[in-house]
Amino acid sequence: MRRLALLLVLCLAGCAWSAPVEIELVQYKPEAFRTFDALAAKFNATHTDIHLTISSPNEPITILKTRFIRENYPDIIGIGGDVNYSNFQDAELLADVSGYPGLAKIKKAYIDIIEGLEFVPTPGTFGVPYMANAAGILYNKDIFTEHGWTIPESWPEFIKLCETIQAAGVRPMYFGFKDTWTTLAPWNALAVDLAPADVCQQVNMGKTTFAKEYRETAEKIIQLLKYAEEGPFAYSYNDACTAFARGESAMFVIGNYAIPQILSVNPNLNIDSFVMPGSDDPNGQTLNSGVDIMFCVMESCPNKEAAYVVLDFLLDPENIQAYVDEQNSVPCQTGEFRLTPMLDGMRKYIDAGKMADYQDHHYPSEMAVDAQIQTYLLHGDIDAFLAKFDTDWVRYNRDIISKLQKYLATH
Repeated sequence: MRRLALLLVLCLAGCAWSAPVEIELVQYKPEAFRTFDALAAKFNATHTDIHLTISSPNEPITILKTRFIRENYPDIIGIGGDVNYSNFQDAELLADVSGYPGLAKIKKAYIDIIEGLEFVPTPGTFGVPYMANAAGILYNKDIFTEHGWTIPESWPEFIKLCETIQAAGVRPMYFGFKDTWTTLAPWNALAVDLAPADVCQQVNMGKTTFAKEYRETAEKIIQLLKYAEEGPFAYSYNDACTAFARGESAMFVIGNYAIPQILSVNPNLNIDSFVMPGSDDPNGQTLNSGVDIMFCVMESCPNKEAAYVVLDFLLDPENIQAYVDEQNSVPCQTGEFRLTPMLDGMRKYIDAGKMADYQDHHYPSEMAVDAQIQTYLLHGDIDAFLAKFDTDWVRYNRDIISKLQKYLATH
């Protein structure tokens, strides 16, 4: 009996010793849940010492914030490079991963983008950029080829192209401004050429104002209405995707994230893309690209080495390519990856790292900038729009501005 008990103890000890480390990853893109489910299954089939669980909940940011309040932290989170990342980093919830070797494979442009999201400059790196998106203009290649239209390289050329398309009896662009967030697509695409990439930080430092830095962007975005669908505020994003898919416009000002929905309506549509030529200078164009998803190891993660093994797996080129193929994404890692041909027109900017983040990734959601842009486009009062932008910015960012001012006083 004593021998049996001893054997049982030894067995239990052995089982406990060999139990795999549990790593939980919560990612914020529910539309990619099948891709992540497949990645988790592949990881668990090839690793016996670590078990990976990937959750892809609806309302992911709300769920994450609720878990953080309860101090029920996952080991890794997959989030976008936007103000939510800024808030989590500022709250010191994220681990410094600057010592993670895989970070050396990430394009510097995307490291710079996420570091630019910090409210206050902080030593270290707190995310591993995984996939990016690219926004500008999608265009119908068959319509362009039929009429012999060429890709514009400056704002004057773009306006001339729109006039030419309209004169040919073709609608130049679709927008779908009924959904307020769609106003951010042309706004961001223009602003990367016309405003400093760090304009929000500069305003917080008291060095400039939005009234000064955003005036040209505001002047140019409203010019686009002349070439839009009739009554663009009556049509939604879904309507715009469907109309473009059916050949009802030559162009669609949007990002690569719209491609799957467009192709679901017309799988045979011949699409390509180009950057929004917002600058009057042909050499002044910049790709509007941000971090669509990055992986952040939580500061509370008890086994960061196991978390790094998971990151190594996700960054394996074969797994990156699988994600790119399924989600039409742009990898943040260096290397030769096969991108969708629908991004061919943006490829030189992607390869050269000539890109800037979406301006709205720095905007607090409470400020509802998309609704403000929609109101401006409806009524056209540029001075009132820019004045409200500056006033609301101080209202909704008072704590951040104060924190940055204190930082600057001691650095």
